[in-house]
Amino acid sequence: MRITPVEQVPGAAVVELDLLVDERGFFARIFDVKLFVEAGLEPLVEQCNLSFNHKAGTLRGMHYQTEQAPEAKLVRCTRGAIIDVIVDMRAGSRTYLQHVAVELSAQNRRALYVPPVCAHGYLTLVDDTEVSYQVSTAYTPGAERGVRHDDPALGIDWPHAVVSLSDKDARWPLLSASAEVPAP
Repeated sequence: MRITPVEQVPGAAVVELDLLVDERGFFARIFDVKLFVEAGLEPLVEQCNLSFNHKAGTLRGMHYQTEQAPEAKLVRCTRGAIIDVIVDMRAGSRTYLQHVAVELSAQNRRALYVPPVCAHGYLTLVDDTEVSYQVSTAYTPGAERGVRHDDPALGIDWPHAVVSLSDKDARWPLLSASAEVPAP
């Protein structure tokens, strides 16, 4: 397993597999506490979640939990393909409101580590896409926040039209209208 820090959002990382290939197929370690600790990542896994999406253009996000219940995630696309986006929501961070987008797919087998207090969301690129999340802490509804995927202040260039979005995700406020989001 190779862990590569992502420059645009400190604390984020791309996790790539080292495949041990033989005539049967391959074997790869997808998580290793020791390597995560060495890379400065949160190795705790309290929940594992699975998301299935029928249509290309399904957008889930942009969600995060506040510092009162910080949540790190390791996100992997196990079927299909997504563009996975992280937005730095950490007040005082030198990369506050900056984002990084990484393609995750069943083909490239990459994972993306999302640091605590960073908004996360993804857009499916193909039909019948499945995404797996390892999460460091339990979901805490009172600590959940979100930002709009199409907020002009973020400047995220989604590579596909959004055809499916939850009502909740459509209602997140624009940053310019939100009292919840701290100033940079």
